[in-house]
Amino acid sequence: MKNDPAEHTSIPATGAGDPTALPLFASASARPGRARGTFTMTPTPATASPAETFAGRGTVDGHLNGHPHAATPATLAGNRSGVSVPAVVPGWGEQEGLDWGLVAAFRTMVANRLTQALGANWRARAAADPSAARRSGGGDGDRVEQERVGREIIADLLRDHAAESVAKGDPRWTPIQQAVLGQAVFDAVFRLGRLQPIVDDDRVENIFILGHRQVLLELTDGTRIPGPPVADSDEELIDFLRFLANRSESNPRPFSESTPRLHMKLDGGARLAATAWVVGRPTVVIRRHRLKVDTLEAWVDRGCMTPACANFLAAAVRARWSVAVSGAMSAGKTTLMRALCAQIPSDEAIGTFETEYELFLAESGVHEIVIDWEARPGVGEVRADGRAAGAFDLADALMDSFRFALSRQIVGEIRGPEVWTMIKAMESGTGSLSTTHAANAEACIRKLVTCAMEAGSHVNRDLALEKLSGCLEVIVQLSRQVVQLPDGTQQLRRWVSEVVVVEPGEREKGYALTHVFGPDSSGPAAATGIISERCRTLAEHGFDQALFHAEADQAGVAR
Repeated sequence: MKNDPAEHTSIPATGAGDPTALPLFASASARPGRARGTFTMTPTPATASPAETFAGRGTVDGHLNGHPHAATPATLAGNRSGVSVPAVVPGWGEQEGLDWGLVAAFRTMVANRLTQALGANWRARAAADPSAARRSGGGDGDRVEQERVGREIIADLLRDHAAESVAKGDPRWTPIQQAVLGQAVFDAVFRLGRLQPIVDDDRVENIFILGHRQVLLELTDGTRIPGPPVADSDEELIDFLRFLANRSESNPRPFSESTPRLHMKLDGGARLAATAWVVGRPTVVIRRHRLKVDTLEAWVDRGCMTPACANFLAAAVRARWSVAVSGAMSAGKTTLMRALCAQIPSDEAIGTFETEYELFLAESGVHEIVIDWEARPGVGEVRADGRAAGAFDLADALMDSFRFALSRQIVGEIRGPEVWTMIKAMESGTGSLSTTHAANAEACIRKLVTCAMEAGSHVNRDLALEKLSGCLEVIVQLSRQVVQLPDGTQQLRRWVSEVVVVEPGEREKGYALTHVFGPDSSGPAAATGIISERCRTLAEHGFDQALFHAEADQAGVAR
């Protein structure tokens, strides 16, 4: 499949062959968690181990992997050439034999031809009025239309290139080779390129990319295994990240030496964080969220918390207590947040506030009314207030939300001054939920106070402590540990290490913490047997004090 694409590079270009100039996906980009067209990864046989499946698989008799699923690919709709692109995403082991330089060359050619077909000025029109682009009909850039035209272009290019290669005496491509190459080009233009089959694999939870060749995959069972290279050079990896950041006019993200960090959602619900230029090698972390309704009972079943802890937290949510979930990266904060949200009655109106969508409560189907806000960084000129034109942050969203008659306000992650607006929500007694990064429960308090003080000079430490201790009721601390297994693989463990109740305290400290569970740095925090008078009011919301004290007695015997 290694062929010289040089003869195609003379095709007239619009946008100088820059894929980021494509008029792609502005008006109908898929919402996270929703089906991504008809493309799915071929199921892995139940008998195959992850290591066997993830191992690279070469060609067999000219057929990639020798698998029959690629032997009868679906023909492109409207395709005049007869060259096919499969309706199944090839497994990433099956892509090992691809010439990725050829794929990159085809991507540029497809970008040029697609821009010609849709109109070179479509991007500007879509950015000015995305709704008009959707309404205009025909070849107006609608996503379905873009992909249909793109498939035809890919098929034509493959046909022409295959014919020219045969004329030069090169071996004829098999239908499977054509199908796999066509799918790879389609993914490079419309999806995630070489990353797509990995992201599609339901066994993969997190992807760590440290430069183009060092790839680690964290599976859903916590084990870590090496992954395939995702680019042929660091420069190619950066180029593709720029492409991803710029291809959506609905919420574009800058990524350059002047803006060296990138945070964005991907189709299917994954979240991407990347940085370059300020680190030794471009680094990417992709977190996949399995869009299932998690429960506190499931946390107990997985050994991540005790039954009494689950009972206490469920009662706290039902009592409309404000809860902050704290922990390190990948400790399970978002997953626990979903489990806590499952305790909210289905008829309550919920607002979620995130920098990138990852809670996906609107897609869970548990609650009737979910209004999901997402921050937008802005890409225009910097205004007098220091913000880029078009920027929309969490503080803006929270302020807007007060007019939406919400029962609950849920902040995906508190990072800065938006906590001051969050405190205002907590003071209303709606039972707000939020997450943040901190090493322990007391550090969580300090983190939130520091963030509140970033709201301006009118917020000092004493005021922030007074407000926070009066409206934040519970802090749940999560811990994580990577364990080295005997077979050389690694496994990630997560658990609730402490649960504290926050109350106003002495003047010097500003708050008082009661450890209701834990702390425990080695496993799920057990009941301490200590509860304040405030906690006893949770009995009317289902708090089982007998279960709590029984667990405390058992833990005391164990100690």
